[in-house]
Amino acid sequence: MTCEIRPYRPSDRDALYDICVRTGHEGGDARGMYGDDDLLPSIFAGPYAYLEPELVFVADNGERAVGYILGTADTAAFAKRFREEWLPGVAERFPAPRDPATPAEHMADLMHHPERMVRTELVDGGYPAHLHIDLLPDYQRSGLGRALMTRFLAALAERGVPAVHLSMLTANTAARAFYDRVGFHELTVPDPGPLTFLGRATGTA
Repeated sequence: MTCEIRPYRPSDRDALYDICVRTGHEGGDARGMYGDDDLLPSIFAGPYAYLEPELVFVADNGERAVGYILGTADTAAFAKRFREEWLPGVAERFPAPRDPATPAEHMADLMHHPERMVRTELVDGGYPAHLHIDLLPDYQRSGLGRALMTRFLAALAERGVPAVHLSMLTANTAARAFYDRVGFHELTVPDPGPLTFLGRATGTA
């Protein structure tokens, strides 16, 4: 299947949200899991398109975006902008839970604590950028993931960013295999919980 890798456009917003929720459960479909299907994208996709659209790229099959890569060149600055510029626009729809208990409440709690993104041992240790990448299932294992990664890493390199990190659910072994293939290595962080942190230099995937 032929897809074009291109910069994000505002008209891609609905597709971005759709891809995010349909790959949001360990790489599988998360629709219906959190009550409001916009919750996950409002944490992991929307803020990047809103705050740093120049670092959002999509795979377009000629009809719609079927995959994306997005992120930030400066995690610490992004977390600050998330709180000041993004959170006020979504906080009423997704209020902060007092004592998170349900999956949806735990996700909303993540939204209201954007500082969680800033792992100082990573952002101060040479990995200031971070990313998220997702493809709809029918478009996985087709080379599009590598193509998206190559485009994103080149964009970071052009900005003088030396390296990037990401976090993934350790249980998502298929994602880990992909990241290994495109040159990521494991990073040690204290108390990672259910996550694995990976990083690599910018440049060519």
